[in-house]
Amino acid sequence: MTTGPRDIRSASAETYWSEFEERWTGLLSYRYLGRSHRGFDRQAAADGPDLMRLRHDMRNETGGVMAAPLCIAAPEAGGFSDEHAVPNPVIASMHVLDPARDVDTIEIVRETIRTGRTMGFSRSRIVAADDPSRVIALSEGMGTDIGPAPPGGFGAVDNPPIDVVDSPDLPPLHAVFGARRDADGAWSLPELSDDLASPDAALHLGPIHVLAEAAATDAAHAIATNPMQITAWHVMFLARGKRGPFRMETDATRSPTDDSIGVRWTLRDVGNDDRPITAGTALFGAAPR
Repeated sequence: MTTGPRDIRSASAETYWSEFEERWTGLLSYRYLGRSHRGFDRQAAADGPDLMRLRHDMRNETGGVMAAPLCIAAPEAGGFSDEHAVPNPVIASMHVLDPARDVDTIEIVRETIRTGRTMGFSRSRIVAADDPSRVIALSEGMGTDIGPAPPGGFGAVDNPPIDVVDSPDLPPLHAVFGARRDADGAWSLPELSDDLASPDAALHLGPIHVLAEAAATDAAHAIATNPMQITAWHVMFLARGKRGPFRMETDATRSPTDDSIGVRWTLRDVGNDDRPITAGTALFGAAPR
């Protein structure tokens, strides 16, 4: 009988950090996108910047940057660190100021605004790595501490990025994460697996953002008259996705005054009584020419 991924919170103090490294290095989100995180990834300089290269598969049809890679590069968990806690996102917002068509690498400048006993608030500024004065996007969010981590055992993890050679022929991100458009037109993810699960054995924010952007873009394109660029992205994490498959619902609305389109979406855990686990809104504007 398959029991699915193991929740790190059930590990003993003696095995916690070895299990954490095993779970973290099996997670697809950060490794496939190639994000480096100082003080966390062993291959990144402890005092260096947090970086991520923008590949062809992180861009939309006009060459503008997609929202999901930015949200994965800057996962707002309220400032809680895996060193001390098991963090969970609650709200994540991303505002795209620059489609970054000619930007090769971004830098993520993170800031913890405030952390309380169980709730924290954080934000990030995403800039061009070779020109920090050029702001690509601004993000902010809330996170919660859902359990303590054993003291004294945290260390940088050997989590080298998967070597993805950039090319216009790369598969779309949603295909890599297992997202698909079903025969009835709805988008979905398969049952929860280790490569899609966070250490607390729930669907990780990475595949959620990737699936949601694919579904929202599909819904926007159905009523769009011009090429579109996401300018705002807002996500509420309602509950932990425990089983799957996971199914997306969308509805799109065109602005009566301009070319913008708003898409609302809800993600449900079909295998867990069809429970809604995430909801969000994407705002699309006409892509700059």
